[in-house]
Amino acid sequence: MFSLPVRIYWEDTDAGGVVYHARYVAFLERARSEWMRANGHGQASLQAEGLVFAVRAMTLDFLKPARLDDALDVTCELAECRRASLSFRQTIARDGECLLTSTVRIAALDAATFRPAPIPSGLHAQLAALESTN
Repeated sequence: MFSLPVRIYWEDTDAGGVVYHARYVAFLERARSEWMRANGHGQASLQAEGLVFAVRAMTLDFLKPARLDDALDVTCELAECRRASLSFRQTIARDGECLLTSTVRIAALDAATFRPAPIPSGLHAQLAALESTN
């Protein structure tokens, strides 16, 4: 399972020092982008192949709040690889305690038209091999 460390700064919090809910979405996005990069496919290389990924659906379950100065671990694992979409399971934790769980469905789009497109076969095969069996 891929994990991205994130530190909470003032800009991430509301007036009470609690992480603002929309910031969690940004942390999840970073983890998915870094997961792709760690697997050899940064955003620039995907666009060069004529492909972009966009969030199609997302569920979030906020369990406990994160606060200013917290050190978080944002995880990402590929749950399902389909011909034109990917589904991820993600968590955000502090010291091993789960603060948020999420499922995210990502659609593959043609970079020029932003219409649904199949994931190129070589990339699809590589991603399918990374699919979690959990």
